[in-house]
Amino acid sequence: MEHEVFMDEALILAKEAFDDGEVPVGCVIVRKGEIVGRGRNRREKGKSALAHAEVEAIADACRNLGGWRLWECTLYVTLEPCPMCAGAIINARIPKVIYGASDAKCGAVRSVCSMFSMEFNHHPQVECGIREAECAQLLSDFFQKLRVELRSRPKWKPRTETTL
Repeated sequence: MEHEVFMDEALILAKEAFDDGEVPVGCVIVRKGEIVGRGRNRREKGKSALAHAEVEAIADACRNLGGWRLWECTLYVTLEPCPMCAGAIINARIPKVIYGASDAKCGAVRSVCSMFSMEFNHHPQVECGIREAECAQLLSDFFQKLRVELRSRPKWKPRTETTL
């Protein structure tokens, strides 16, 4: 039951990202039953490839706890972490990762590769599928909306000598 409560908090952040035009991924970091870090995708608004939900949540938790080792924490995220985020999780020494939806194109926990089972110095435990349907539906709705918006935009046409 506890996992669902914290995944619901991550889903709230994912919905905020959705409403802001970002890929809807949300993340919370929990220590001793308390949320100590929050993050959501902000790549488009922040114009940064690094502005993933997990990286934001890890940075927030490090600030709030006063250190970079998050060895007493659990990370909840709505989408399976990518290679960058999996690396950040390993480097932050987070012992447990719980995610909702799998990512068949970029998932680095179980889908495309399994970074947590590689020969790094830290190997988080993983639990997946928590609120999976809700997490996956939010992503599906976002990309469906994006496809509709892209189809309705005017098509760019190069200018020719006659249009100058």
